[in-house]
Amino acid sequence: MNQDPHVAAVVVTYNRLEKLKKGIAAIRASTVRPRTILLVDNASTDGTGPYLESIANDDDIHVLSLTENTGGAGGFCAGMERAYQLGADFLWIMDDDCYPEPAALGRLLEEHAAVEEHVNDRVPFACSLVKFIDGNLCEMNEAVTMWDWPRYLVHGLNSVKVSECTFVSVLLPRWTVEEHGLPLAEYFIWFDDKEFTKRLSGRTRPGVQVLDSQVIHDMGDNRGVNYGQVNDQNLWKFKYGVRNQSSYRWHHEGKLSWITYLRTVTLKMRRGGVPRRVRRQVVRALLTGVRFNPAPRFPAELGQR
Repeated sequence: MNQDPHVAAVVVTYNRLEKLKKGIAAIRASTVRPRTILLVDNASTDGTGPYLESIANDDDIHVLSLTENTGGAGGFCAGMERAYQLGADFLWIMDDDCYPEPAALGRLLEEHAAVEEHVNDRVPFACSLVKFIDGNLCEMNEAVTMWDWPRYLVHGLNSVKVSECTFVSVLLPRWTVEEHGLPLAEYFIWFDDKEFTKRLSGRTRPGVQVLDSQVIHDMGDNRGVNYGQVNDQNLWKFKYGVRNQSSYRWHHEGKLSWITYLRTVTLKMRRGGVPRRVRRQVVRALLTGVRFNPAPRFPAELGQR
């Protein structure tokens, strides 16, 4: 096990015990293992709690059990704060259905250091290439590249410049949460990871996606966000998504970006044949983003909360 630097893998879980077990096994099979595997239980009801109690005394396990389901956003906020409090030099963030390949963490650490040396500056994050269970690119989790994305490739590195990514295997240096705060727990779910990585790259320099650091995301259906497929079953999630992205665009990108987003959402719902009553609920949620503007919270010292 690699003892230097201190890497804490932060895994948020909710009612996916079997996938969580596979994820833990994959993390432990890493050629460079994190010193700490910090498991954040979002008040699961499927037996996750007793399972975590059974492994809580393992040397590499730290369990953080929340009393209510705070969503992915709240879970990552709490988990990253605890990892910071434990003194982690790097936070390796992922969902419970993420299965890292053995070299994933080692390559993130190596390439992050190599890019920092190349640019003679700090790099706020390094993320993995995310594949679906069939080996294809995972549509939901592809990082957003910069206009000059191959710049590091032409110098012999194996990473591309990215401005944002999802919380499916992203490595964060300790200073990022110290200087820029934690993810927005108020988002609950959807766009918390994009807001956070956009916050970092917008205030410092872009992050990188390391092409030979790869993970599998066992997420069910391999498809991205499609506003034309909103229905009664997934409406709750889309309402969080449009509120959060609306908030970000209005408060951080300006009215033109917000209007463009509003038009895009409404047009895609209409073209997809989404029922009017469902469309109205989505638009109402989007409009609430104008008044919704949570501020980042910074990590407290252990014992202060």
